[in-house]
Amino acid sequence: MTKLKGLGKGLDALLAASNVNLTNKDTSVVSDKKHVEVNQLHQLSISRIQAGKYQPRRVFAEVELEELANSIRQNGVIQPVVVRQIAKERYELIAGERRWRASQLAGLQQIPAVIREFTDQEALAVSLIENIQRQDLNIVEEAEGYRRLIDEFGLTHEALAQVTGKSRSNVSNTLRLLNLCCEVLDLLLDRKLDMGHARALLPLSEEKQLVLAEEIMLKKLTTAEVENRVARILHAQKYGDEVPLKKDRKDPDVAQLEDTLADKLGMMVGIKHSRSGGHGKITISYSSLDELDGFLERLN
Repeated sequence: MTKLKGLGKGLDALLAASNVNLTNKDTSVVSDKKHVEVNQLHQLSISRIQAGKYQPRRVFAEVELEELANSIRQNGVIQPVVVRQIAKERYELIAGERRWRASQLAGLQQIPAVIREFTDQEALAVSLIENIQRQDLNIVEEAEGYRRLIDEFGLTHEALAQVTGKSRSNVSNTLRLLNLCCEVLDLLLDRKLDMGHARALLPLSEEKQLVLAEEIMLKKLTTAEVENRVARILHAQKYGDEVPLKKDRKDPDVAQLEDTLADKLGMMVGIKHSRSGGHGKITISYSSLDELDGFLERLN
């Protein structure tokens, strides 16, 4: 397994930006040269550049790309992309795919680019780190990027934290999200769930994760409400009184009232209501005397 040296300084350690001449206004236009000068700013034909195979980002928001394209039409490309040469007159993107895509939307024929000599391992590391350090990267894409850096380079969580500028706990918590079922990960990728919701679902089985995820979207549950529901499910599993988390024939108003009371009390609540007589029964379940004492104290 390949180890990368100098990752502690993050992206700059690999890009070595200080060695790239970005101040030369008379940038060279690369056309039919077989070999080009690296670490220099060039104007490359957009059609000669292909998307990077190590790009961790799976979703490119069309609205945001169009906004960036409008900015490029007015101001040009301020920050050059980074590429490596893969064949005569052919280049692969290492960093800056959003700028490259937006430049195409803006109708540009050329784009400023810095050509670097990267091995496959270095190209992978730069692509992942460059995207992970951006705030708009989806949390699932970020987690997958962390996992790929671990798999390819054997980095520890601590080393990942140093490379990306994140805390170790942030790295570990983000990686844990990959334990969610694929369907829930897709919802998280589509931003239909947020990280708080997703983290709360982790202790559940895959089946219950998906059922509760659908309830989150339907009822617009808060993270606190999801955490309470998960706690009740785990409590029921532990003490053998688990109620299947499936749709039933219970009156939806009664079910909603059960959930509301359970969220308020922090305990399992059951309601049996007679449709004909208008009477019923409320049952509150506790697992220990301490839990009962805590409930009585809240009543006082």
